[in-house]
Amino acid sequence: MTGSADVRSPALTAAESRWLSSRRSRQETSMDLYCFAHAGGSAGEFMRWSDGLPGVKLWAVRMPGRAPRDGEPPYTRMTELVADLLDQVDFGRRDFAFFGHSLGALVAFEVTRGLRRAGRKLPKRLLLSSMQPPPISTRKGVGELSSEGLLAEIEGRWGALPQEVHDDPELLEIVLGYLRSDAELADSYTYVAEPPLPVPITAFVGSEENRAQLDWQTHTGAEYEAHVLRGGHFYFRDQEQQRELIRLIGRAMTADS
Repeated sequence: MTGSADVRSPALTAAESRWLSSRRSRQETSMDLYCFAHAGGSAGEFMRWSDGLPGVKLWAVRMPGRAPRDGEPPYTRMTELVADLLDQVDFGRRDFAFFGHSLGALVAFEVTRGLRRAGRKLPKRLLLSSMQPPPISTRKGVGELSSEGLLAEIEGRWGALPQEVHDDPELLEIVLGYLRSDAELADSYTYVAEPPLPVPITAFVGSEENRAQLDWQTHTGAEYEAHVLRGGHFYFRDQEQQRELIRLIGRAMTADS
């Protein structure tokens, strides 16, 4: 991958600095990759990916309601989240791509559609992981369940939370708070049909998951590819699965540069 040195001008605004985090890069980079976390996930999960993506400047999207923005109310309406991201973040300084896992994939997809409606620069590629494409038919009202019911629903869908979370009641309550607000965010989502995006889509799914999560091809009028990664929903728990995901992301972004 070739390109200019990693210099972003103008610098991030104060609003963007609240939304985005990144590591300082010592290498030349030519593209940006904005990463949207899964329900209950943290932007920090993506920081360790930087070393495996040479030539890419990685930006993790920070969500209100969790560190370091845990003093802010979380979003529970998808339309409001997308509108504020479009209003406060300039994704188009140079070529870029979006990666989203699970709920984050849906957010990345809707932000891309919002960019198109606004006539703004679009990502070179959407990288969407472990999320069934719209229209989505899932159980509503998950965010209204009791703590016990919410935990059972989440673990029934995607597998058990780490044992260290179960062993720490205070940590478990914090995690359930994140999951509850994200469940309400997902509950609020209503798909409105639009023409396919002129953006290539690469879809990923774990081998233990529902293959319907790969069916994003109807949402793109450009290139589409799909990959099955050995393992379950939580790609960051399996080092082999994570390495393969990062390798495929890097390959796709190299092709787009």
